Amino acid sequence: MLEDRYGRRFHYLRLSVTDVCNFRCNYCLPDGYQCDSDRDFLTLNEINTVAQAFAGLGTSKVRITGGEPSLRKDLPDIIATVANTSGIDEISVTTNGDKLPRLIHAWHEAGLTSLNVSIDSLDPRLFASITGHDKLKMVLQGVGMALELGMPVKVNAVLMQHQKQQGIEQYLQWLKTMPVTLRFIELMRTGDNAAFFQEHHYSGQTLKEQLLELGWSRVLKSKTSGPAQEFQHPDYAGNIGLIMPYSKGFCDSCNRLRISSIGQLHLCLFAEQGLDLRAYMSAGDVQGLQQALVALLQDKQASHWLHDDVTGATRHLAMLGG
Repeated sequence: MLEDRYGRRFHYLRLSVTDVCNFRCNYCLPDGYQCDSDRDFLTLNEINTVAQAFAGLGTSKVRITGGEPSLRKDLPDIIATVANTSGIDEISVTTNGDKLPRLIHAWHEAGLTSLNVSIDSLDPRLFASITGHDKLKMVLQGVGMALELGMPVKVNAVLMQHQKQQGIEQYLQWLKTMPVTLRFIELMRTGDNAAFFQEHHYSGQTLKEQLLELGWSRVLKSKTSGPAQEFQHPDYAGNIGLIMPYSKGFCDSCNRLRISSIGQLHLCLFAEQGLDLRAYMSAGDVQGLQQALVALLQDKQASHWLHDDVTGATRHLAMLGG
């Protein structure tokens, strides 16, 4: 079992397969993707080694992230490789939804068990303003197709100042009949967004208090659940999750590790550096990778340092998929 010196156990791997993204979200890549390194992303064989190593150490859930993972043409093969790994019970993909209507059936057939889709506004014009693309209708179509396949869907929305009133009310109306989990993610400070963060950050605690006043109640978390505080309401088909990295004790229940698209272990989204483990992956050395993971995990810190404006090596969230 992967366990750090604070007794936290790690059942959950976030595996990035590319840092390329085709959206230009204003909180992440406002100028679009800038290629500043070789696109030498993990191969299918290397990904198989990663999956085998983590599964052998007790990891049961893998989320494939980017950048935008659908930009890899071999994504169905990646999903199948991870899904067919003994010990992995859950496999999900986080996507901007751009290619969902065309690809969701192939992902489902490959073994995908759940889906995360980023939808930062339900207003088409605001969605286009945030992402740089007028594709809300297509993304929502893909969400509907995933639900028809019986796939649990989480919808991610970055919580910002413009959503304080009308935007949140629009989401609440949508959840009346839409059986998804809508997760509001507090805007996080990264290396490239200091001014944007200061202008647009909105505390999730304020929204939490509003939800409780409206009769929403907490949902118990499973061992592989992420950091979201989830809420339900008897009058709504969907749930709401709040991810509040600036809240007290946020890191106490951390259960995830991250592997970047170039084979680096990130002990935290905001760690000072990635730890290069690609040699083990390239060699197919499952046991060597496991030994390195166990040793390096002892260096994981008790918490991030976001409260002190320390963002580590994370310039933008596309680097590791958030």
